[in-house]
Amino acid sequence: MGKRSAALEGHDLVREAARILCEEQLTDYRLAKQKASRRLGLSVHTAMPSNADIQAAVLEYQQLFGGAPYTRHLQRLRRTALQAMDMLAPFAPRMVGAAATGAAHPGHRLQLHCFTDAPEDLDIFCMERGIDFDTGERRYRFADGRTRDIPMLSFQAGDVGVDVAIFSELGRRQVPLSPTDGQPVKRLDRDHVQALLAATSDDDESSPPPRRVA
Repeated sequence: MGKRSAALEGHDLVREAARILCEEQLTDYRLAKQKASRRLGLSVHTAMPSNADIQAAVLEYQQLFGGAPYTRHLQRLRRTALQAMDMLAPFAPRMVGAAATGAAHPGHRLQLHCFTDAPEDLDIFCMERGIDFDTGERRYRFADGRTRDIPMLSFQAGDVGVDVAIFSELGRRQVPLSPTDGQPVKRLDRDHVQALLAATSDDDESSPPPRRVA
């Protein structure tokens, strides 16, 4: 296959993977690329595009086709982030993930990073406020080549799912790598999130508070 044909094939694969992610509300880029390759009838030996290319295509797709529903959903994620960050202020929360990059769709949950040397403190903090939550772990990769399982707490704030990864205080400086581009993830503080919200206008109602234990 010529270089031009390969380039066109790669471009089609990127666009199809982005469309699948948005329309089927997937969050797994690898799965979306595999599905796109099969639908386009490409060879199993076809080189897969980078996650960074896919993310850029998702942003382009949403800007072209997402319209008001996309804007409202992104605003809802970011507004919920502000509310959650205010509540979790003692743990220096930062917003990460799709809500930070804008490459979001309704399948995405809000992702936050918090910091404490005693993860159980955040559990107690939520229990004292009557918030119904689940606990688990999420694996992150770091610049030193190691991977670590980081404690995670999850809850619902209205129709927005919130995942809070709980890093140690040292974790403020040891930033995990993004699975999209391999660079340190962008951790946005409250002022940055507020600026993102102010950059666009939206009349959508505020998100409800986290779900409380009955």
